[in-house]
Amino acid sequence: MARVRLSVAERREELLRAAIEQIEARGVAAVRIADVASALGVSNALVLYHFSTKEKLVAAAFTFAAEDDLARLRKLLGRRTSALRRLRAAVRWYAPTGQAKGWRLWIEGWAVALREPALRDVTKSLDQEWKAAIAEVIAEGVAAGEFRCPDPTAAALRLTALLDGLAVQLTSYPGAVPRSRAQEWVDEALARELGLSAQQ
Repeated sequence: MARVRLSVAERREELLRAAIEQIEARGVAAVRIADVASALGVSNALVLYHFSTKEKLVAAAFTFAAEDDLARLRKLLGRRTSALRRLRAAVRWYAPTGQAKGWRLWIEGWAVALREPALRDVTKSLDQEWKAAIAEVIAEGVAAGEFRCPDPTAAALRLTALLDGLAVQLTSYPGAVPRSRAQEWVDEALARELGLSAQQ
């Protein structure tokens, strides 16, 4: 059966999705250009035509995954409802107990970013955008009188640090923390940061 001819953009997206799958399955260090090519039944040369090195392919794959995550975050935070509802929806989605996928991918990325400047830039950019978006909605809620928070930027940092840490525990050490307990901790942390009672 002949392969359908894809546009350059469609081909790049196909390659990036395959790279993400291979990274999740094999890890960044072990994945090869040949693995991505084989998964799609294309040549190594085609992958290298679009991404001249493995490092560029990996950085582009993480950027692609990050853009997907950020688009979902923007959608959740852009809803026409209270800041508190938007925050809860975003935090529950992002939490390792929610529907966000790819925690294994991001844990891999953080580890490799220690030595790979291109990947460090990608993961740092996503981290900054995520924190800025959360801080902005916290500030909106404060301005609207929904809750109190003297430092939205610091609150966003503390919340995301908790979520990232729980993700490492739940992904790397299954069973170390029950998911229901992790969700309780996330809800309690959000309430603390916003000066809310447990019932609010």
